Amino acid sequence: MHKNKIIIWTIRGTLLIFLIVFLYKVFWPRQYNIASIEKGINISYWQLPTGSSIGYTYLSSGSKEKQPFPIIYLHGGPGGAISKRIIEDLKPLSANGFDLYFYDQVGSGASSRLSDISEYTVQRQIDDLNEIITKTNSKKVILIGQSWGSVLAAAFLSKHPDRIDKVIFVSPGPIYPINFDQINKPAPDSIKLRAPLYTNKAANESSTNIRIKAITFLASRFGKKMASDKEVDEYATYLDGKASKSALCDTSINLANRGTSGFYSSIMTYKSILELKDFREKINGTNMPVLIMKGQCDNQPWGATNEYLSLFPKHKFVLVPNAGHFINIEQHEMYISEITNFLLQ
Repeated sequence: MHKNKIIIWTIRGTLLIFLIVFLYKVFWPRQYNIASIEKGINISYWQLPTGSSIGYTYLSSGSKEKQPFPIIYLHGGPGGAISKRIIEDLKPLSANGFDLYFYDQVGSGASSRLSDISEYTVQRQIDDLNEIITKTNSKKVILIGQSWGSVLAAAFLSKHPDRIDKVIFVSPGPIYPINFDQINKPAPDSIKLRAPLYTNKAANESSTNIRIKAITFLASRFGKKMASDKEVDEYATYLDGKASKSALCDTSINLANRGTSGFYSSIMTYKSILELKDFREKINGTNMPVLIMKGQCDNQPWGATNEYLSLFPKHKFVLVPNAGHFINIEQHEMYISEITNFLLQ
């Protein structure tokens, strides 16, 4: 009898220890060893009627005659941020007369975080962009969208086509809801695409932990914050550093920290993407000049790119050899040359 009690108390003690460890791992805030954020970006702020405080960098056109419409750059993610590298890589366009605007989407980078995370939606991003265009005092603008930024550009175009002059889709992400017949189409053999050595899935699996899983569940299911923006944004920035290898052909390249990623903006906007109503009909056949660029080992499926080619008949397609998702990093000269030629044609 005494021996049975010892066994029972041992089991109870073990379970209690496991429970304490579990609760500690779930509820104790964590810190992540992330590289210091690069400096050297001059940031100003827009206070938008939507309630968003948006951090942005403005580059005025050079000495040449100013082009009629400015360029707005839409970064990837969702939840990404503007880096010094992005600005420097596109800076040559200012010498050709283009005003340039680079902004962190709400919830990421230097822009404000929302107290109600359920407000991070595709529609909020569209509304913010619409107000930002108004801030430029230009009738129309040119959009350059990177990855998710391409999805945002396409979604914006479906709502406000009159505000856009041209669009450049760089490494475009899939349009939602996913058209599986389209997304699964194989690339022509002549293109000779190459798969990247690393995947985003591998980065996520190596970086996640039980606390992040709990935070994500509570946020996406109930729209509630279990952790501070500071903690989870550090995690998102840490994850971004891990995932960057999947965006390169040459994985020996070490990227500088690209800016403070936005965790809640990322997961909640992505949830909103999955709930999008199909807007393909509104943009199909758009008679607008479009440039579509894809790296040879881009981590986005060929079918996603092919759908943009199908929707925009007045397109120019450029396949960039020996470049991954970040074309500007691995093939900068071709990147800026193709963009410049397209804009000035």
